[in-house]
Amino acid sequence: MYRVLIVDDEPMILKGLTVFLQQSGVSIASIRSASNGEGALAAIREELPDFVFTDIRMPVMDGLALCAQIAEMDQKVQTVVISGYDDFTYAQTCISYGVKEYLLKPISKPDLQDTLRKLIQRAEAAKPASAYLSVAKMDEWMAEIEQAIYYMNQEQVTQLLHTWEQEIATYHMQDEQRIEMLQEFHVLLMKKLKARDVNIELRPLLELKQGMSFHTVYQQFTGSIQDTLDSLYRRRKGKLKDPIEEVKIYIEQNLGSEVSLEEAADLLGLHPNYFSVMFKQMTGETFVQYRTKRRMEYAKRMLGEERYRITDISYAVGYADHSNFTKTFKKYEGISPSEYRQKMGI
Repeated sequence: MYRVLIVDDEPMILKGLTVFLQQSGVSIASIRSASNGEGALAAIREELPDFVFTDIRMPVMDGLALCAQIAEMDQKVQTVVISGYDDFTYAQTCISYGVKEYLLKPISKPDLQDTLRKLIQRAEAAKPASAYLSVAKMDEWMAEIEQAIYYMNQEQVTQLLHTWEQEIATYHMQDEQRIEMLQEFHVLLMKKLKARDVNIELRPLLELKQGMSFHTVYQQFTGSIQDTLDSLYRRRKGKLKDPIEEVKIYIEQNLGSEVSLEEAADLLGLHPNYFSVMFKQMTGETFVQYRTKRRMEYAKRMLGEERYRITDISYAVGYADHSNFTKTFKKYEGISPSEYRQKMGI
């Protein structure tokens, strides 16, 4: 597990990066923070972190001075510099202090995940190859089995469980170490599944007794996952539902209502923030962009029928304010609703 130190004088950056790291799926032992270089050095002396994420522009002691101090310590601390300034001079200076990663604000989750992957790969490469599992490989397996469980892919789940048990057996570890790792993995998998769907739960592992074999505990782990699949199947009545498609249908059926992101997330039993990110990843559009697009497409179909007044169409697609509808339509189509009708010869 990794220890992380975040150094930034902006509270929102500290909070946001902390949340990103907590949701990254990486095994993190601790996340601490400091508002400047001096505070960071004090935190480093108290407990040596594995990764330091630091801003450049800070009062008291800036990020470059902090990087220089860390470089002088000659410790296995990997530093990532965060800056809102796309300045090559800063990047050059950072490289001279041994900094290998440079993130620009605003930080996106994909950029952070990519950076974490590189940090972990370097950290793992520095460890004895036969003594530790690859964290990157664990993260990849976690993502695969989380998705397989959520979409109830029984064949893939069975294959992943079998492959992973064989994989773990190839590492030079004591059964106690393997069991401890599996317990942590189980807890993390529960958290990630709960983030996807509040109604998903993994059966807890039974009380572990001293001297228990890893194979016995792994069977418990397998049983826990199978119970979850059975529960999901019963709840979904044997029908695999694509959550994004469910929301699209709901939007289509309620174009005249102000369907909010929170309402759609609640429909699926998901946290709004998680649902928002998932929707954007799956559709390439934000929830509001997609809802607006569908409203305007429906409005265009109604405008093609002379029997509908433009004010009626405005209400039908959820706009009580006619001027707001006209403004949105023009932004979407490039012309006003009345001009659109004229263009169609109506």
